[in-house]
Formats: sequence, structure tokens, C-alpha cells
Amino acid sequence: MYFDSTVKIPDEKGKIIRKKKGNTTYVLYQYGRVYNAEKKYAVPQRTIIGKVNQDSPDTMYPNERFQEFFPTVALLEELPEAYRSCALKIGSYAVIRKVLEEYKIPQMLLKHFPKDSGLLLDLVSYMIVDEENAGQYYPDFAFNHPLFSESMRIYSDSKVCRFLKSVTKDQMIGFLDDWNEKRDHKQRIYISYDSTNKNCQAGDIDIIEYGKAKTDQGLPVFNLAIAYDKNNRVPLFYEEYPGSINDVSQFKYMVDKVEQYNYKNVGFILDRGYFSKDNIRYMEENNHPFIIMVKGQKEFVSSLVFAHRNTFETARECCIRSYRVYGKTVRSKLYEDDTCERYFHIFYNPSKQAAEREQLEQLIDRIKTYLDKHIGEKITLPKTYQELFTFKFNRKGEFISYSEKTDVITKRLELCGYFCLITSEKMTASDALIHYKGRDISEKLFSSDKSFIGSKSMRVQSNEALSAKIFIEFIALIVRNRMYNLLKDTLLKMETRQNYLTVPASIRELEKIEMVRRNNGQYRLDHAVSKRQRTILGAFGMNDDDIRSLANDISNMLANNQSLLSKTKEEDTYEQDTFDIFD
Repeated sequence: MYFDSTVKIPDEKGKIIRKKKGNTTYVLYQYGRVYNAEKKYAVPQRTIIGKVNQDSPDTMYPNERFQEFFPTVALLEELPEAYRSCALKIGSYAVIRKVLEEYKIPQMLLKHFPKDSGLLLDLVSYMIVDEENAGQYYPDFAFNHPLFSESMRIYSDSKVCRFLKSVTKDQMIGFLDDWNEKRDHKQRIYISYDSTNKNCQAGDIDIIEYGKAKTDQGLPVFNLAIAYDKNNRVPLFYEEYPGSINDVSQFKYMVDKVEQYNYKNVGFILDRGYFSKDNIRYMEENNHPFIIMVKGQKEFVSSLVFAHRNTFETARECCIRSYRVYGKTVRSKLYEDDTCERYFHIFYNPSKQAAEREQLEQLIDRIKTYLDKHIGEKITLPKTYQELFTFKFNRKGEFISYSEKTDVITKRLELCGYFCLITSEKMTASDALIHYKGRDISEKLFSSDKSFIGSKSMRVQSNEALSAKIFIEFIALIVRNRMYNLLKDTLLKMETRQNYLTVPASIRELEKIEMVRRNNGQYRLDHAVSKRQRTILGAFGMNDDDIRSLANDISNMLANNQSLLSKTKEEDTYEQDTFDIFD
């Protein structure tokens, strides 16, 4: 991230190097040397600390690394009041503030971030409204939005960078402790737990490692997991861990963390990626019930499907109309040395059957096309190909022919449309499916995190900044998740479907509510609230009067700030004039 403000290029002979790439000239700093035994000489260690300002070649736009090596150089922290726009968008600010106050998040943050809690909340708003997480663009957001910072101060991107690097583990853990302490620990809840991974190319961040990325771009990744209270529809906590650690092995640590937060009466809803004998036994040992999805191709599941196939797919008593599926519950052991029988809920989805069959046929066609192109060549065939085809090679090891494994393909076609949930507690197939479908919200959280908060990749260059940005994203997800649920509840009550009651569409609509600065220098609400905006505000328990009241508060605050600023300038002028007289 490069700051908007410039600094003079350091004058350190032999350590400052300029390298041009395209139209940009980068400034590199040599901070050390490492002896290379193979080459038998010391290799310089360099890093980019900025890029040259083309208008003034003696200055540069610094980045985060510049501050590490030149901490005494002062960077612009607070932007001037004149930087504020003459039109402020207050609609989204009003809704976000309402959610923050409902959860008492500002008070919790103030306890752990006494100086910068306002800036932190501004970054939360920025992520939600602009769907962006790059700190260098934050001043553009602050230019035309009300702020949570004290006196609505407009901070520069360099201040944002310093803040991210200053956030400590104690502060983040302290907030999470307070957040989870506020939850109802006596209530029986199901926790939906899921994870994802994110790309990051910064090589000196500890948790960035090569692993099994869900979308493999050949880049190192780190993992991020979120525990979500399905009953109360709220995120509880998150975990960040190295990219090489898989989901199955991390799960036990999450269970321990749930108990450390004093959640006792808890069950878990898990995706198929967490299925393992060790995880199931660990939940049993800690007296936690579970609902887990199992891949239909697993042998013990497919055998149950074939054993009960054609016994429930058209039975009306097995129909779960709300999800357009048919379900049946049977009891069986999960593995040979299992201590008790589990409840297997087998489901059949007619529409899913057609889609899965077409996917399988397309896969077979793609494999055949690939194989036809490589006949007569020496090739290594992936495991997926070997599961569906048999191959012949000549004595030279060249691939010469193939044939389908018709029995395997037929079996897979017959399993299309079937899936299975396993529960440790007795419940109907309908109850199990309703519980599991409730975890869709946790999956939407990850969709929000990547698609709507601009966090497919983390634009950071230090461990501290990465952890801080993940922490801010988590708070943004808490707020956005509440917005999603309130808008969804409002939509369900309406007779006609309104496409503006999604979070992105609602934010776009609320951004149209503006305050404009008049000739007297004061901000005033520009126009009345529209019918559509009134509906959106109603989802949050707000109305026109709330917007007018908020607009007046913002106007008075900015007017007082401007008056104080003018008074300070007058005092500075008087003081300077006095010195001139004595001189």
C-alpha cells in the first residue's frame, strides 16, 4: 500500500537503489546481506520502500515497509478540514451506527482501543459500504461520509497503516472475550463452523504457506475459520491459522475454544470437509452432539442408499416440501468399532439428480477429449481418470487406448441426487435438514467476506497488519450479517418480492440520502426520504425523524469543529504577529 503523501528519498549511500518497471520507478532499501554458500558470496537483502514521485524526483510515495526502516520520518496523519466533501452520504452511516449500538460494539471497542476505536469503526463502515479492504483508498471514503472518529477527523492512509500495525493480540482477544461473554451461555445452541482460505503474496508473513487452496491459483494462502451461532444468527469468533493446516486437524482446537468461552450446551453443524473418525470421537468425549454432511460416494453411505433406494423417493410422508426433497431416517453404525448406532438421514432431490448426472456426463466427455489428444504419448493420468476408465500402455510406456468402467459409472449415475446427513441425536429427517440448512448463513458470511468486503486477497506486508485487518473484517461481518438478517426478515413479511432488500442494493439506495453544505457553511439534509428508503430504514426500526435528527447532530458537530478550527487559526495568527513585533 502506497501512501498519498510524499517524503524525501532517504540519503543513505549504497543502501538506496532505484529500479524502473514500466512507467514506475521503485525505491528499494538494502537492509542486510546473507552469505550464499553455493555462489560463495553475500547476496544483498532488499525490499521496496516506495515509488518515485514523477513530479518531484527527489521525493517518493512511501509504503508500509518504509516506516519499519525509517520510523522517525513524520508522515501526514490527519487531513485538513477542507478535504471534506460538500455532500455527505449519511444513509448507510445511520444504519451501520444503529446496528453497532444494538450490539454495544462501540463501548466494547472503546475499552480496548481508547484512542483509535472511532477509526476502527470507520474502517468497518468502509469495508461494508465500499466493499473494499485496501487502506490506501480509505481517505476517498472519508471524503464524502460521516465518520465515527472523534470530531469526525479525516485520517490519512499513513495513519491507517500505522494503526493496523499497532493493533495487539491482547486488544483483539480482549474484544472477542467481551463479545462472547455477552452471549447467552445457558441457551442450547448449534454452532455452524466453516473455513476458507485467502491468497497472499507477502513472503515474510508467518502464517502464509502453500496448502490445499479451495481455489488454487498457485499462491501461498492462510486459513480463516468462523464459528457461527445458528440459533441467534450471529458470528461468535474466528480463527486464523497457517495455510498448510487442513480443516480436519484444526477442528479439535475450535472445540476447545468453544469451551474456553464457556459455551456448555452446544452442538455442531459441520460440512463434509470435517468428517473424520477422530473429530467425531472428540465431540463425543466432550458431550457435544453433531450434525454432519457426508459425501454420497463414501462406501458406507452408498451402501445405505442402495439398501433403501426406491422405498421413499415418492412416499408423501417422506416429502419435505420446503426444500423440494424426500427424506428417510435409518439407524446404523458409523464405523466398525463404533460404540453406538447413529441416525442416518438419506435424502433424494429430483432436480439435483438431473444436474449431477449432467455434470458427470460432461466430466466423462472432457476426459475422453483429453485422452484422444494424447494417444501415443507418455503421460501421467490423474486419479479421477483412473477411477472412471481403464487404460492400456505399450512396452515403451506409451498410452494407446482406454475404455469406460461401466459398472463404476453406472453406480455413480444411480447415486446422483442422493445425499446424507448424520446426527448423534434422534431427530426426523426434516429436523436434521432444517438444522443443516441453517448453516447457509455461515456460508454467506464467507461470500460476504470475499465478494462484498473486498477480501479475496489481503493487501498487507506484516503479521500485525494481517491480524488487524482480519479482526476488522470480523467486526464488519457481524454488522453486515445483522443487516442481512433484518432485511431478509422484512422481505419475508412482504407480499411482493422487492429486489432492493439485499444488502448491496440497500446500501446503494441509502447512499442517496445526502447532506449538502450551504452558503453559510453548514450541512443540511438535501431532500426528503423516499418510499423505498423508508422501507429499508423500517427494517432497522428507523424512520424519517431518525434521519432528520441524525442530520442535525452531524451538522452541529461539523459546525462546532469548524468554529473551533477558525478560533485556533486566529490564535495562531495573533501569536505569530506578536513574535514579529518583538523581532
